[in-house]
Amino acid sequence: MKLLARTNRYYLGLSALLFVLGTGLLYGGLQYALAHEVDEQLQQQRVYLTERIRATGALPTITMPQELTIDGPTRSESLRDTIIFDTIEHEAVPFRVISFPVAVRGQPHWLTLRKSLLETEDILKVILMVMLAVMTLLFGSLLLLNQWLSRWLWAPFRRTLKALRGYQLQQPQSLELPETPIDEFSELNQAVAQLTQRVAADYRALKEFTENAAHETQTPLAIMQAQLEQLVQDPELPERTLAAVQDVYRAARRLSRLHQALTLLSKIENRQFGSDGRPVQLDGVVQEKLRQLQDFMEAKAVNPQVDPLPPVALVMHPALAESLVGNLLQNAVKHNVQGGQLQVRLTAAALEITNTGPELRTDPMLLLGRFRKHNAASDSPGLGLSIAEQICTYYGFRLTYAYAPVGSLHTLRVTF
Repeated sequence: MKLLARTNRYYLGLSALLFVLGTGLLYGGLQYALAHEVDEQLQQQRVYLTERIRATGALPTITMPQELTIDGPTRSESLRDTIIFDTIEHEAVPFRVISFPVAVRGQPHWLTLRKSLLETEDILKVILMVMLAVMTLLFGSLLLLNQWLSRWLWAPFRRTLKALRGYQLQQPQSLELPETPIDEFSELNQAVAQLTQRVAADYRALKEFTENAAHETQTPLAIMQAQLEQLVQDPELPERTLAAVQDVYRAARRLSRLHQALTLLSKIENRQFGSDGRPVQLDGVVQEKLRQLQDFMEAKAVNPQVDPLPPVALVMHPALAESLVGNLLQNAVKHNVQGGQLQVRLTAAALEITNTGPELRTDPMLLLGRFRKHNAASDSPGLGLSIAEQICTYYGFRLTYAYAPVGSLHTLRVTF
């Protein structure tokens, strides 16, 4: 729910509550005032009739039986309400009644004066209708005013959101936000601009560090591998020393692969590939990676079953497309069993790779995390599927990992 809608709900709720309370108080006040006025009129008529009877020595003539009764059933002095049925209107009419005694030539009589409250009720109805019309007009005006204010007052906030949605850390220029005369939005823009400047500075520092680290560490690793490879090929090297050198050589190669994988992950997460994407024929990448893995598949007696590959073009960085397909296929071959199955399916909607492998007792989606491996003793760094997951996230793809116990089939599916 939007902030303005929630605010309007509270405003309207409070206004409705105040309207109900105000209407009740006004109704009660008006009713009391009109009843008091009727009582004063009855008291004035009582004084008038009492003085007239004293002056004339005769009872007044009854012209309206509903308004004056002489010697009626009431024999007590009182001021009260009553209901009288109107034979003309065929409805019950409320009256205010006062009864009082008078003396004519020493003979006591009881007079009852009545005054209709129908006019009072009509006045109250008119007032309530007027109030209802005024409150309806007020509520409607408030809604229209709030809608107009939401477009005008909140326009700078919406422009700020639009600028934030379009901002990218890779762009050289800093985030520019429009000026606004509203202090709160101006402070928000300043805080957001300062925050993006700090984030951009941290991003540039991290990018520079990643590039420098990748460059400075790759060269010593390459020298180590070259020197160790020469030592391994030296025929005069003692057997005991050769075994130690081979262990160091394998460790150096593993460290090199780990360095390359972590560097690639860092570049993907920092979006350092920018907008270098172009249409890449994914079917050609799959065929090329299968050809490169041919020797490994022959060593494991794996005969790949590749469905006819339709031409599928995706806008990607070529290196990331090769890394995605290569990591998925390498995972399917490396963790396959001797003489196992390998199925590759490619459509315009997805790339699906299914292979036989070791039994899995955990959630297969956990293997998409970093340093997660089927076999903890494996010399693999456990970053292949994590790299594939990051590439899919980078381009908005979806990578899923499913395991079927029947046949011990592992299926990796990339949905474009």
